[in-house]
Amino acid sequence: MHGKIVARLGGAGLTALLLAPPVFAQQDGQSMQQMEETLKKLQSALDDQRALVEQLSGEVRMQREQLRAMQRGSTELLASQRGTGPGSAAQAQGEAQGQAQVQMQSQSAQQAVGKAPAKDGRPPEIAPLFEQPGVLTQKGKYVLEPALQFGYSSSNRVALVGYTIIPALLIGLIDVREIKRNTFTASLSGRTGLSNRLEVEVKVPYVYRSDATVSREIFTGTAVERAFDTSGKALGDVELAARYQLNDGGANKPYYIGGLRLKSRTGRDPFDVVTDCTRRCIGENVTGTGLPLELPTGSGFYSLQPSLTWLFPSDPAIFFGSVSYIHTIKRSNVSRLILEGVREPIGELEPGGVIGFNFGMGLALNEKTSLSLGYDHSTLARVRQNGAPVPGSVRTQLGTLLIGYSYRLSDKRTVNVSIGAGVTRDTPDVSLSVRVPMSF
Repeated sequence: MHGKIVARLGGAGLTALLLAPPVFAQQDGQSMQQMEETLKKLQSALDDQRALVEQLSGEVRMQREQLRAMQRGSTELLASQRGTGPGSAAQAQGEAQGQAQVQMQSQSAQQAVGKAPAKDGRPPEIAPLFEQPGVLTQKGKYVLEPALQFGYSSSNRVALVGYTIIPALLIGLIDVREIKRNTFTASLSGRTGLSNRLEVEVKVPYVYRSDATVSREIFTGTAVERAFDTSGKALGDVELAARYQLNDGGANKPYYIGGLRLKSRTGRDPFDVVTDCTRRCIGENVTGTGLPLELPTGSGFYSLQPSLTWLFPSDPAIFFGSVSYIHTIKRSNVSRLILEGVREPIGELEPGGVIGFNFGMGLALNEKTSLSLGYDHSTLARVRQNGAPVPGSVRTQLGTLLIGYSYRLSDKRTVNVSIGAGVTRDTPDVSLSVRVPMSF
C-alpha cells in the first residue's frame, strides 16, 4: 500500500514528503496532547457516574430489604389476627400499613424541623356584641380598649288628670309630652390575664346626656308647646369585672365562661341633681315640671351582675349566648334635691332585679373580617319604695337586635363596630358603639 502511494506521488511528491516530516510531527504532537486531555476528562466523568450508580444501587438494595421486612411484619400480623373475628384482617392490614408509613416517615426525616404549636385552649374570637367579650386575655398580656357609644331614644306620654262623665267627655287636664334623649359615652377599659383561664377588667366611662322634652297642656286655654332642654356631663359609674373559663372546649365542644361584674356609684347621683320643683312639690300640690335641671350620669346604686357565657364552635360559624342577673343593692334614707336647696325625703328605695339573656352567631368572612348577629333581652322588675311597689312602676321589657363587624388592623389591634335597634317601646331606638382593643 505504501509502495503504491509513493509510485503515484512521483519524484516531486517524494521530495516534498521527505522535506515535510518536521511540520507533520509538530501537528501530531499537539493532537495527541488534546486527545489525552479529553480522555482524562471523559475518564473522570465516567468515574463519577460509576460512583453515583453504585450509591443508587446501594439505596435500592436497602429499600428492597426494608420492603421485605415490612412485608414479613405485615404477613405475621395478618397471620396472628386470622380467625379472631369479623374485620380483624382489615384492621390488622390497616395497622400494618400505618406501621409501614411511620417507618418510612421516620427514615426519610433525619431530624425534626420546627416546633409544633402549643394547644390554645382559649375560646374562639368573634365580633363582640355584648359587654362580655368571648375570648379571654392570656396570662401576662394586657388589653387597652377605648370605646365610644351613642344611644338615641324617644317616647311619648299622655297623662289624663280628671274624670269622665261619659267616655267621650273628659273634665280635667290632658298632658302630652314627647321626650327625645341622646346619650354619648366614652370609656376606657383595661384587662389582663392572671392565668390562661382568668382575666380581670376595669372600665372607666365618661357620660354626656341631653334631653329635650316638648309638652302641651290641653284645656288650659293655650295651644303653645313648651320645650324643656337639659343636659349633664361627668364621670360615669366605674365597673370592675372578672371572668373565668370553666372547662376545656374545642371543636364541636362548647366553652363555658363565668363572670362577675361590680358597678359602683361614682357617677353623678340622680338624687343630688336639682329637680324643677318648689316646696309645694312635697305632697299633692305640684308646682314646676318635675324634671331634673341637670341630668345625672350614674344610677345612684351599687349592683352585682353574675353571668354565664357559652360559645360553641361549629365551623365555619360560632354560636354564643349568655344569661345574667343584676342585683341592685337598696338604699335607705334617700331624698331628692329640689329648688331652694330643699330636700324631699323619699325613704328606702330598692330597684328591681334585672334578668337578661342574649344569643347570636359569629361568622368569619376572611382572615381579618368577621360578622356577628345577635339579640339581647332584659326584664326589669318593679321598683319598691319603703317595701311597697312604687305606683306606676311596672315590669319593663327591653329587647335589642344587634349586628357587629370586626376588622383586624394588625396582630395587636382590632376595630369592632356594633349597631343595635330597639324592638320594644322602652328600648333605645338605636345604639352605635365603636371599640378599638389594643393588646400589649
